[in-house]
Amino acid sequence: MLESFYDVMRRQGISRRSFLKFCSLTAASLGLGPSFNATIAHAMENKPRIPVLWLHGLECTCCSESFIRSAHPLVKDVILSMLSLDYDDTIMASAGHQAEAIVTEIVEKNKGNYILAVEGNPPLNEDGMFCIIGGKPFVEQLKYAASNAKAIISWGSCASWGCVQAARPNPTRATPVHQVITDKPIIKVPGCPPIAEVMTAVVTYILTFERFPELDRQGRPKMFYSQRIHDKCYRRPHFDAGQYVESWDDEGARKGYCLYKMGCKGPTTYNACSTVRWNNGTSFPIQSGHGCIGCSEEGFWDKGGFYDRLTNINAFGIEANADKIGLTAAAVVGGAAAIHAGVTAVKRARESGDKQS
Repeated sequence: MLESFYDVMRRQGISRRSFLKFCSLTAASLGLGPSFNATIAHAMENKPRIPVLWLHGLECTCCSESFIRSAHPLVKDVILSMLSLDYDDTIMASAGHQAEAIVTEIVEKNKGNYILAVEGNPPLNEDGMFCIIGGKPFVEQLKYAASNAKAIISWGSCASWGCVQAARPNPTRATPVHQVITDKPIIKVPGCPPIAEVMTAVVTYILTFERFPELDRQGRPKMFYSQRIHDKCYRRPHFDAGQYVESWDDEGARKGYCLYKMGCKGPTTYNACSTVRWNNGTSFPIQSGHGCIGCSEEGFWDKGGFYDRLTNINAFGIEANADKIGLTAAAVVGGAAAIHAGVTAVKRARESGDKQS
């Protein structure tokens, strides 16, 4: 029987207190109440680690790089402890035939009891010859590894949507995982790359509750992809007030105004960047002064330049846009002031009439 997550942590010298702190932080990141701390701790203590195959197709390895370089003191160790990560050709020590033999061993010995994590996507043109793993097209390895998998996690935008490899004209026919594997449950965790804490939380949820978290209609976990970056952005008040950066390094940029006119895709991008943030919650692109490029959305490479501003993004009403909203806001304020002045004048006139009578 495989070791439990807690067994591995104890063997690595991690204290009980640190373990419980991790459970609390995980529950919070999943949007669960304090009562779930004990549930997560129980699962970590008693359930064996889940065997995982982590495959790489067409991609730049940014998902793995993001994860293993997380600033969180436990994240990069947690995933390797929580899971029996038996195959990941990027970080594993073995190579060649020894490495590929592990895939066969896991698929045959753990039927229906392992998770297939996929980073990148398979190219289908020329019989898949644009991506060769172990002497065979990656699409063949993907189909074989998925055949007995319990579930599949598509890490990043490459696996979820196709990303830059699938951008027009897509000469290799790079194809997202869910269009190749259609008979297995798939959870998409898009982003280029995804946030490390999001990746860890998704795995923890699956291990704890033995099911996927609630997904949206595109197959993404709602706990992290149910709100637009725009909804929680700290620059949102400037958007509502009609205060925008008009050119790089202008006065508006120095004051932290909204980056919408500079091409920010926050109003159409669903992700947790503005709440979870990066580098142990330190920052995210908009906080660093650069607009969101919408990397977690399908086909973002083909939706115009990163500095081309969006159209038809409305604010106060369906008629309002970024050009009109400043004038509208000013008009609303001016109208409110006039109404207030008029009401005050009427009230004073009435009070004066009452005193005279």
